[in-house]
Order: sequence, then structure tokens, then C-alpha cells
Amino acid sequence: MSALTPQSDMPTPTTDKITQAAMETIYLCKFRVSMDGEWLCLRELDDISLTPDPEPTHEDSWEDLTDVVEQLRDDSEDPNYLMANERMNLMNMAKLSIKGLIESALNLGRTLDSDYAPLQQFFVVMEHCLKHGLKAKKTFLGQNKSFWGPLELVEKLVPEAAEITASVKDLPGLKTPVGRGRAWLRLALMQKKLSEYMKALINRKDLLSEFYEPNALMMEEEGAIIAGLLVGLNVIDANFCMKGEDLDSQVGVIDFSMYLKDGNSTKGSEGDGQITAILDQKNYVEELNRHLNATVNNLQAKVDALEKSNTKLTEELAVANNRIITLQEEMERVKEESSYILESSRKATKDRSADGQALTEARKQLKEETQLRLDVEKELEAQIGMRQEMELAMKMLEKDVCEKQDALVALRQQLDDLRALKHELSFKLQSSDMGVKQKSELNSRLEEKTNQMAATIKQLEQSEKDLVKQAKTLNSAANKLIQKHH
Repeated sequence: MSALTPQSDMPTPTTDKITQAAMETIYLCKFRVSMDGEWLCLRELDDISLTPDPEPTHEDSWEDLTDVVEQLRDDSEDPNYLMANERMNLMNMAKLSIKGLIESALNLGRTLDSDYAPLQQFFVVMEHCLKHGLKAKKTFLGQNKSFWGPLELVEKLVPEAAEITASVKDLPGLKTPVGRGRAWLRLALMQKKLSEYMKALINRKDLLSEFYEPNALMMEEEGAIIAGLLVGLNVIDANFCMKGEDLDSQVGVIDFSMYLKDGNSTKGSEGDGQITAILDQKNYVEELNRHLNATVNNLQAKVDALEKSNTKLTEELAVANNRIITLQEEMERVKEESSYILESSRKATKDRSADGQALTEARKQLKEETQLRLDVEKELEAQIGMRQEMELAMKMLEKDVCEKQDALVALRQQLDDLRALKHELSFKLQSSDMGVKQKSELNSRLEEKTNQMAATIKQLEQSEKDLVKQAKTLNSAANKLIQKHH
């Protein structure tokens, strides 16, 4: 305050000089950051009136300026005020970093790596957000603050995160918790699940209270806002090779020069609207492709099950045919034996030389052979009933094949709709001035996926034809068996 208070032995400065000095000064006041659209702005304090009163006196000007600076100093010394200000600053930086990363990645049109400057700045901002309000843990070497502890909780909340946590622990070059936390953030971004993991972590404030202060960013509303902003990063493809990267000794310093802009600069909202519309259409097409792929996979699984069932029915039919042939042969043998026994008994009666006991045994044997013949006929009837059941199963199989044909027709219709949507999207992409390379790449990916789906549908049609041929073959075999039996 001594620098702002007029000295007794110096002349009092004029109001114009005071105003000019204030206008040339930028008050950061504990890292004050403001947002102007898509850029970071450092502004003069709005609390200070830089326009002089109509008839000011030098003493009033000094007193007003002194009161304002005193008030700012009192506010800056309030811990709650400082924490709230830091949370707002970090949230604004996260907005700028995420938005700039998405736009630059789409304009770049390729997979990002660890050397990409906007991506490096994004990880630095995320590291600052996770470190805000961390409780210090006492160790033998002193106090330690690390955000690796909260990130380890994610695998307990979301089972899918266990894979990247195990991968981080297995990396040989990581020796500090800070390095593990940085590696975890990179793997989560590659997995496109960073937003999901952060939301699950923020929703469990009862667990976070062990690591963070009550007014930390992760415990307040700003943390939930940042987690929602991270959803937009799912459109980015990133690939990191962390085996040779030194994540333990990196210095996390935010480069504000990437986001600074004059407060009077304007922004182009029309280009942003076009990019947003294209991203929405891209997400819709990708979701439709995933749905169609799931439908094709389900249909393929059903076709495989039908093929297995058809093979099983064919084997059962072959076994039944062999059994029928065996029973028929046994029935012929029984008939021949019965005829032989009857003829033997007739000869014995004519000659009257056969013994009465032999005749009784012959009659007993005849009854046994007759009973055996009846049993064979019953088994033959059972085999005929089984054949009828197999014919019914064949009819059901044909009905299922017809249903699969209808499903294929529906899939073709959906494929035509997808192609029409692809043409519409191609037209919109051609009319856009921004992102020509990214749009052509997207169009080629869509064509590749469409060709893959068309090839899959052709394979399904070929499999369907094979099933129909097998069904016809089985039906003709069954008809031949019926004709042979009659």
C-alpha cells in the first residue's frame, strides 16, 4: 500500500495519471482467469472505476483507489474465496483445453500421439484439476500429495477400469505415484472411457472425502461439469507409447499463450455450428453401424445354431434309417424261421413220427417267434413316428429359414437407408469449407464399413441358400424312406 499512498514530499499526481496507470496494469489477483467465447482473456478489474468523476479531487481519488485495493486484498486472503476462485479458473481452463483439443484434432484428421501440444496441455490441466484440494499424506520423507490414490478407486466402481490399472502397475518405467496417475489418464483417453470413469468417481464423494478437502474441485459442482465436458473427447483417436516416456519427471506447467486473446476479438460461430452438426451426424451413423453390426452378429449366431441343429437332425435321420433297415432284415429273418418251423411241424404231423414233446417245444418256439415279430413291428412303428417328428422338425426349420430371409430383407432396407444417409452426409461434407481432409476420411470409413456389411450380408445369403439346399436334401431323403416303407 505504500506504493499507492502519496508521499508528503512529492507532488500529488493528477487524476488522469492515476487513471492511465490503472489502465496499464493487469491485476491477476491469485490467478484470475475469464472466458470470452473460445479464448482466455486477462481483463482489468471491473470493480475499479477507471472513469473519473466530473469534479474529483486528488485526495478522493487516492482514497477510493486505496479502499478498492484494500478490499481486494481482504478478499484474496479469505481461504474459501481463494478455493472458489481456483475452482472457477481450473474449470475455465478445462473448457478451453478440451474445446481447443477437439477442434485441432478434427482439423488435423489423424490419430494423435504424445507429442501433440494441445494434448499435452490437456493432460497438464487435468493433472491440476485432480491435484486441487488434495490432502497431504505424511510419510517418512515428509508430506506427499498424489492423485494416484483417487484414480485407484475407479476400478472398484467400474470393473472395466481394472484392465488399465493393472497395465499401469505393470509398466516398468514408472517409479512414482504421479507417473502412474499420468499414465492412467492417457490409457483412459485411449480407451475413450475417461468421462465415464470421472463421473463414477465424482458420484462417490463419500470415498473422495478421504483424499480431498471439502471445498476441492472434485468435491464441488465444477468437477461434475468437467466430467461432462470430457464426453466430447470420445470423437478423438489417440495412441500413446509409454514404455520409453519419462512420466515421473515431467513438469506440469500450463501454457497460457495457447489460449490468450484480446478481449475485443470476435469468434466465428458459423464454423462451430457446422462442425457440431457434422459431429452429431457422425455419431448417429456410428451408432447405427454398431446397431446393424449387432443385428448381423445375432443373425449369424442364429444361422450357426440352425446349421448345428440341421447337422444333428441329419445324423439322427441316418441313425433312424440304419435302425429301420436292421429291423426290416430281422423281420425277414423271423418270417423265414417261422415258415421253416411251420413247415417242419406239418411234416411232423404227416409222418406222425414226431414226438409229442417236440411238437410242444415247436409250438412254444413258434409263439416266441410270433411275439418277437410283434415286438419288431412295434419298434418299426416307433421308428416311423420318430421319422414323422423329424419331418415336422424339418418343416419348422424351413419356417425359420423363411423368417431369416425376412430379416435379411429388413437388413438390406436398413443398408439402403444407411447408404442414403451416407450420400447425404457426403454432400454436407463437400459443402463445408472446414475439415475437408477429415470429411473425406470419414466418408472412406463409412464406405469401408458399408462394404463390410454388404459382404457379411452376401455371406449370410450364401449360408441361407446352403441351408435351403440341405433342407431340400433332407426332405427328399425322408420321402424316399416313406416310399420305400410303403
